[in-house]
Amino acid sequence: MSVTDRLGFDTCRRSIAKYSYSLWNHYNSTLSRYWYPFATRYSSTDDLVFLSWGYEEDPPMALPLANSDESDRYFIQLYHRVATQVDLTDKRVLEVSCGHGGGASYLVRTLAPASYTGLDLNSAGIDFCRRKHQQPGLDFVQGNAESLPFADQSFDVVINVEASHGYADFDRFLAEVARVLSPGSHFLYADVRRRLDIGHWDHELRNAPMRLVSERNISEQVARGVENNLPVLKEQSRLPNFYVDRLFRNICQKLEDEQLIYRMYCFATD
Repeated sequence: MSVTDRLGFDTCRRSIAKYSYSLWNHYNSTLSRYWYPFATRYSSTDDLVFLSWGYEEDPPMALPLANSDESDRYFIQLYHRVATQVDLTDKRVLEVSCGHGGGASYLVRTLAPASYTGLDLNSAGIDFCRRKHQQPGLDFVQGNAESLPFADQSFDVVINVEASHGYADFDRFLAEVARVLSPGSHFLYADVRRRLDIGHWDHELRNAPMRLVSERNISEQVARGVENNLPVLKEQSRLPNFYVDRLFRNICQKLEDEQLIYRMYCFATD
């Protein structure tokens, strides 16, 4: 193959990969728009306050928890590990895509932010959060991650856990995060991508209007958390236990085989 042919082939391959990534983002965005309201309305219990996968280390984190939080240990440990990349004490915190508010409730109770706002596109989820998590300094707002309904420099920390794969325009989300953060603030971020999408994800993050402070692959820890969470996931779902078991064991296997890559990041605004 000539150099010209090779260049043409590489260009074509990159175009196909970019189109595939865009199509996958659109699919995830559409799925998220309908799946999360469904999960809110049809979960089997009012105790479904986390929609993420979980996290556990080896040796175990052994994070001290109240008895009322123990059943959510592996969900909480994911939030704790992401949020404690910086000190939240007396900070104005925004969580984008807060789900059912379990992470927000835990972080407000344990890490003493000055204020904590949870935002989610799912209006049914926000209604759930307002009813379930009535705590001083904690409020919930319905809104779009790609068009945050807040003034410039409104927050000191933005948190986003296992949600951005469902955004149609990830670049726009990153720009919005940077806009609402004050100078010297932080974006604490964790999410998952398919292995074939890692190049595009890396490119988007490199071009984010914030400075990368740290990056860590936590696929192994998340897989362990998912496996440990299986009894809770079965209990909280109306789906048949065999289906829930197969679904999440498949996720574990893909994380272990690196077909899925789960990472945690800290970014800063200068």
